[in-house]
Amino acid sequence: MTGKKNVKAASKEGEEEGKQTTSSSTPLSHSRSLSSSSSSSSDEKEYEVQDLRDRLKSSRGSRFNLIENELGLNSRWSKFSRQALFHGICGFSEDFVIHPDNRWYRAWTKFILLWAVYSSFFTPMEFGFFRGLPENLFILDIIGQLAFLVDIFLQFFVAYRDSQTYRMVYKRTPIALRYLKSDFIFDLLGCMPWDVIFKASGRREAVRYLLWIRLYRVRKVEDFFHKLEKDIRVNYITTRIVKLIVVELYCTHTAACIFYYLATTLPESQEGYTWIGSLKLGDYSYSHFREIDLWMRYTTSLYFAIVTMATVGYGDIHAVNLREMIFIMIYVSFDMILGAYLIGNMTALIVKGSKTEKFRDKMTDLLKYMNRNRLGRDIREQIKGHVRLQYESSYTEAAVIQDIPISIRAKISQTLYLPYIEQVSLFKGCSAEFINQIVIRIHEEFFLPGEVIMQQGNVVDQLYFVCHGVLEEVGTAEDGSEETVSLLQRHSSFGEISILCNIPQPYTVRVCELCRLLRLDKQTFTNILDIYFYDGRKVLNNLLEGKESFRGKQLESDITLHIGKQEAELALKVNSAAFHGDLHQLKGLIRAGADPNKTDYDGRSPLHLAASRGHEDITFFLIQERVDVNIKDNFGNTPLLEAVKNGNDRVASLLVKEGASMKIENAGSFLNTAVARGDSDYLKRLLSNGMDPNSKDYDYRSPLHIAAAEGLYFMAKLLLEAGASVFSKDRWGNTPLDEARMCGNKNLIKLLEDAKSAQLLEFPYSSQEFTDKMHPKKCTVFPFHPWDPKDNRRHGIVLWIPHSIEELIKSAAEQIEFSGDSCILSEDGGKITDVDMIKDGQKLYLVHETQ
Repeated sequence: MTGKKNVKAASKEGEEEGKQTTSSSTPLSHSRSLSSSSSSSSDEKEYEVQDLRDRLKSSRGSRFNLIENELGLNSRWSKFSRQALFHGICGFSEDFVIHPDNRWYRAWTKFILLWAVYSSFFTPMEFGFFRGLPENLFILDIIGQLAFLVDIFLQFFVAYRDSQTYRMVYKRTPIALRYLKSDFIFDLLGCMPWDVIFKASGRREAVRYLLWIRLYRVRKVEDFFHKLEKDIRVNYITTRIVKLIVVELYCTHTAACIFYYLATTLPESQEGYTWIGSLKLGDYSYSHFREIDLWMRYTTSLYFAIVTMATVGYGDIHAVNLREMIFIMIYVSFDMILGAYLIGNMTALIVKGSKTEKFRDKMTDLLKYMNRNRLGRDIREQIKGHVRLQYESSYTEAAVIQDIPISIRAKISQTLYLPYIEQVSLFKGCSAEFINQIVIRIHEEFFLPGEVIMQQGNVVDQLYFVCHGVLEEVGTAEDGSEETVSLLQRHSSFGEISILCNIPQPYTVRVCELCRLLRLDKQTFTNILDIYFYDGRKVLNNLLEGKESFRGKQLESDITLHIGKQEAELALKVNSAAFHGDLHQLKGLIRAGADPNKTDYDGRSPLHLAASRGHEDITFFLIQERVDVNIKDNFGNTPLLEAVKNGNDRVASLLVKEGASMKIENAGSFLNTAVARGDSDYLKRLLSNGMDPNSKDYDYRSPLHIAAAEGLYFMAKLLLEAGASVFSKDRWGNTPLDEARMCGNKNLIKLLEDAKSAQLLEFPYSSQEFTDKMHPKKCTVFPFHPWDPKDNRRHGIVLWIPHSIEELIKSAAEQIEFSGDSCILSEDGGKITDVDMIKDGQKLYLVHETQ
């Protein structure tokens, strides 16, 4: 999808007008409906869908384009073209639509506001004091009506914000329909030349009553004060006081004009039966008041209206006839309400911020909050009780529910947000405890259409979930244009890729409709994942499975790397708890999803560390968790070997009881090193825990060979007691007795000769047969060449090494069903001709002679 896209649409104007407002709220659905209806109309026409164009602005300039749209600078061509420059200067789009925030239109509203003030104050005066305007005032009145006619014309082209979707509507047809249904009739009637109509109708008094329609223009003054109260540059108290003064003056001004009008409705012969005709102040009489100066009459009427409203009159001015009495009764009743309104507002301005006022405001806000979200009765009572407690203890806070205990706030969050978070695909399969931790820490926010929440390439520290509304993810194509990747609707989430994988935001996220979102900051989310490890892996797997549009080698690599990093960090935490003997923390980590078999960078498991440190309780706990008791680290050490090395006999016996063995790689070299070091206690522990005393190194030398060669009498005795053979031969055919004779230790020679005699009496075989019976060797034979590629390799078989190479070849061929002339090769590809060349546990390869 590119920045501009031509689609076919039906040209029926009525249908098009009815769909325009809907298209602004759901641009994609509108474009699809237009496309689907293209084949059903014969008089089709092409046009460019403005909503699609608006959504596919450049990611780099999206904030500027948003301002451009809001100011009405919408051009279909390049924004650097002459047409765009003209539209920017004039404030009109190509379709002659004015944005309400355009600076020229704002200047016009200020200008028309002055005329509205003049008309609002002059209309009652014209009604009361004039029976036909003089020439100078008539010209001024005509100029004002022309200004309002121009304003009516402009109202048909001023864009507005839709109350449902909060999108700016730039379509001329819905703009005109909206104005026609609201203010057009009153505005048009207000512009009628009622003075001319009054004279043309023979000065019929009823026609003059239509002048009051012009008071509808007071709404412009009211809107001005409404905006002024929200303007932080103007002092709020000053604005309210000025507004109250204007209300009071306007009411008394209107009443003064009506008072004078009531006096003029009687003929001149009955002027004495009116309030002003019968008035006499000192030596000054108003008997012929029509001949008095206009401003003197107006001032007298205004004085009467003010003292009547304030109820402080001295009786010098009073009602004379019935009509005046009726109007004064109505006026005084109205004045009581107006006075209460003025006094109440002034009092509120003075005492605002008192303890009672804050309590009432907070309770009102809380009631609105609870009603809007339909909270249950129990939560309502808890909230009200706590707020009353705050009021009595003079404890206050600014936020509406910030003072509520966290337990109650948690219940509120679960009531409001749990149904949304449970349906988020990112948390599919996660535990209820994990989701509850998410729910009680999220914040609710609202965004208007057109707002860019996340910019492509930025670092993101917030995770969002969609409750209501529609957003779009916009990416940059290979040709530099933009395309809508996906729509984010209810139960969707965004920001998780950047947060979980520690990469820049891959796509721009822009609001299409008024959205209600739930926000969770990165630090809080990371802290929760650090505790709930199992759920963290679920979240990462769901992210990899659910974001089909983002699937790629780069993303999979980032997520896999992040999973590996988390698992490595978790393994370090578990190993640290095992090393320091913190059983409580270890249980908590495993309960949260940690794998007790997971190893660190050295391949060491928690059991390795617990055994090496002698923590019997942790060792027992890990055994109950069914860990592998024979797991080896990168150096070939098992937990049992770690316990033996560090002298932890109780832990070693516990491991042996659970099936741990001392079979390790290069056991002969390891045991020979221990013998050469002369550590008899260490040797005794190794042998008592199952280490084979006849293990051999790469030279086929057993530990008894080393003890005999070094003259270690006591070490040789320990080995013989453990079952070491005196008949085993090394690479050069020497037995331990031969090594002792070369050493010259007579006691050691005698010890070995006695052991030889005893072993011959117990096993009447030859020395080689004795060795084979006591400690037979095994090997693994594979049916392929050691240099074959991995694809050609197959499973081998483990065999006991017989007395001849021919027997080994025959046995292996039968077991793995290998036919033809064959031979045995070593791992280096060398042909083996004698079984004495084969070491215990060696890997061998059965191949054809031709290979």
